[in-house]
Amino acid sequence: MKKKIPEIRKKDEVKAGPKPAVQRKAPAKKKKEVAVSLKWLGIHNLPAVRGANKGKRILGRGPSSGHGKTSTRGSKGQTSRAGRDFYPGFEGGQTPLIRRIPKRGFTSRSKRQFQIVNLKDLSRIKETLINPHVLKENNLIGDKDKLVKILGDGQIKNPLTVQAHAFSRRAAEQIKGTGGKIEVLNA
Repeated sequence: MKKKIPEIRKKDEVKAGPKPAVQRKAPAKKKKEVAVSLKWLGIHNLPAVRGANKGKRILGRGPSSGHGKTSTRGSKGQTSRAGRDFYPGFEGGQTPLIRRIPKRGFTSRSKRQFQIVNLKDLSRIKETLINPHVLKENNLIGDKDKLVKILGDGQIKNPLTVQAHAFSRRAAEQIKGTGGKIEVLNA
């Protein structure tokens, strides 16, 4: 018997039979470009991260929704009823702590709150007339329209004319002792 000699195939020839699997590349994902100008980048125009905002639960729309019938409230009981709101401090029906403890005093609606300035702070100001506008410019008070009280902590050497809504006794004595004047503003 004759032996078969294997044929040498050319590179271009294709063997009959199943085609080899083709390696396909996954399509490149397009990156979303957020049109945010760096000049105006701020908290007001940052987009939410994907997955940060969940959709609203749709309730009571049949058993196939997964949120049907009892609408995720369970069966019976206080938590399943309409109009039962569990507020902060709710203790399951027991009298809450805020109702058990005794109450005393009140918060006065006419309480006058002053912005405090000491004499040692006034000694750093170069001007001779000191009023709330000057104190605001020197960052000694937060709001020039609110009440200002001068306290006697520290020393002043130069005579000053100080305009404020209130003065402590020691502050008034020190300002007058250096030859200055105090003027009480009405608010």
